[in-house]
Amino acid sequence: MNYKKLLINFFTIFLFLKTFLYADEIPIIVIAPGKTAQSISTVGSSVVVLDEKFFKETNEFFLGDVLSSNSTSVNFFQNGGYGTTSAIQLRGLPKRYSTVFIDGVKMSDPSSVSGDFDFNHILTSQISRVEILKGNQSSVYGSGAIGGTINITTKKFEGKESQNFYLSNGSHSTRNISFQKSKEFNKSNLFLSLDSFNTGGISQMIHNSEKDAYKNNSLVAKYEANLNDRLKFETNFRLRDSYLQYDKELDTDTADHSEEEDGRHIFTTGKLIYKFNEKFKNSLSLSKLYNKRVYGATPNSGNALQDNYYGERYTYDYFSEYKFDLDKKIIFGFQREDDFIDYNPNLSGVKKESFQTTSKYFDFQKRFSNNFFATFGSRFDDNSVAGDEDAHRATFAYYFDGKKTKLKSSIGTGFRFPSLYEMYYVYAANNKSLKNVKAENSKSFDIGLEKSFLNSNLNLDLTYFNIEYNDVLEGWKTGTSSGLSYTTQNMPGTVKSQGIELSSLWKKNDYLNFGLNYTYNSTYDGAEQDDPDKNSSYYNSQMVRIPRHLLNLKTVLKFPNYKGLNLIINSKWSDEARDYGNGNRTYNDERTKSYFVNDLNLNYNFYNKLNFYLNITNVFDENYETARDYSQLGRSFNFGIKNLY
Repeated sequence: MNYKKLLINFFTIFLFLKTFLYADEIPIIVIAPGKTAQSISTVGSSVVVLDEKFFKETNEFFLGDVLSSNSTSVNFFQNGGYGTTSAIQLRGLPKRYSTVFIDGVKMSDPSSVSGDFDFNHILTSQISRVEILKGNQSSVYGSGAIGGTINITTKKFEGKESQNFYLSNGSHSTRNISFQKSKEFNKSNLFLSLDSFNTGGISQMIHNSEKDAYKNNSLVAKYEANLNDRLKFETNFRLRDSYLQYDKELDTDTADHSEEEDGRHIFTTGKLIYKFNEKFKNSLSLSKLYNKRVYGATPNSGNALQDNYYGERYTYDYFSEYKFDLDKKIIFGFQREDDFIDYNPNLSGVKKESFQTTSKYFDFQKRFSNNFFATFGSRFDDNSVAGDEDAHRATFAYYFDGKKTKLKSSIGTGFRFPSLYEMYYVYAANNKSLKNVKAENSKSFDIGLEKSFLNSNLNLDLTYFNIEYNDVLEGWKTGTSSGLSYTTQNMPGTVKSQGIELSSLWKKNDYLNFGLNYTYNSTYDGAEQDDPDKNSSYYNSQMVRIPRHLLNLKTVLKFPNYKGLNLIINSKWSDEARDYGNGNRTYNDERTKSYFVNDLNLNYNFYNKLNFYLNITNVFDENYETARDYSQLGRSFNFGIKNLY
């Protein structure tokens, strides 16, 4: 589909639906678009907000399952059941082009292949808010923020002391326990969260029936202290220990759990916030991220070989915000990230590598008239191995028709530095030529319309987006036919993604609501299709695991005669998608089939203090895959209780 047809479809859908629209009268404040508080009405980028109320009401265990059902252009895939590798793909791009921040700090794993983030361990019981910022955000968030940024805020002390718990049991011997406590002192406060998730699991892959267990034990601690009227200190600590049984690609029905993964994640940060006056605020922070993954470390399997991966990142961050007046401000900052990777494949010897990235950035935000708001920003990064890169962005938000209609748009450039793994690791040992790889570069554009009519109960957000990037980093065969090895290379060709996002909420009455999200995505994998030696094996040009059509429908039903009782049905339809095979058959192109899955959640609030709930996942027991050959949950039940605070 070409640009003209996409734009025609864009405005046709908008004009057809505009008579049903209405405005949400409650102002929403967001942080992610410019790292500072602003009204969502002034944001030119597409942003989705899942707030504290949303996370109090959700009964999903893990964040990835939540995000896949509550936003456009968010494709979630998982290599099996709970705890297995999972990822979010924004706007049709692979997971490595979406950065993830938790409490303001980048969470990508330095020891992962492409320096991305795995969603498999994030429990919803720890989260208070998520903002999904779509489109090119490298000017604010740096390397990798080409498809967008997911900003996660964990729970903390909220102005009163509290004590909360979550208890649940379900299918596959699944149990989840969470206990949280907030405590206030003289000029300080403390928040603690203890979480334990255990499941007998399902088979990770479809070719055998043995069950792969998963355990996740987590601790979150936050402490805040007001040292004086201007100076505040904050510290944050997270610890997660996990254990997962998984399947090798060539395992059979006789699989004996000889393949296991032990993981540990530790994150700690300290921040000083100093407020000079009402206009000028500064913060200085230091954080450390540590990830460990040990594969094949099975005590009783007789398997002496194991792969060990260790990743560390130290982040030093200075951030400043200056308000000229209520309608004009600038944010700027300086940052340094020191990344380290240690890996020991097959116990053949530890290899250690590192690089440093220094950054300078600013974002200028101004209301130019009563109806027109714009931002302009730039970022300049220097990677000690890959060199210098810069990114720039402009966004616009314009209201007209008595502020009933909003036109929004953003345009920008971005980049992604090679990961440490991409720079240094090859299957042919000791090949150091990979340090010559350079950053990928992108450009993007989007334009959207939001419309409101006071006499109806439907919100609509319609956006067209277009992203492309080049110098694509891929693993590639090199050498002669008798001595082939795999290296990371910047490939010729351009990867492209364009599409339409439609998001709507229809409040039919006080007892029945519908939320509909639809995404049309047309992608082109130029890294493969433009290479004549590889094209013969790759017959489809779409990006891997990106469906062309994706639709979510959320139905909320409240029962007027039974106060506190409500029913939520999440329905998801995904078009077929391109994927690769695996070692069981071939690595050439294959397809995942389209699927239609329905989840049912029944909640009863007892005196607004306790919530009893029942979840039925995959009500019709659909047999489907989000990644080729990897199992997804069949019909499963979960019931539990949590207190409301």
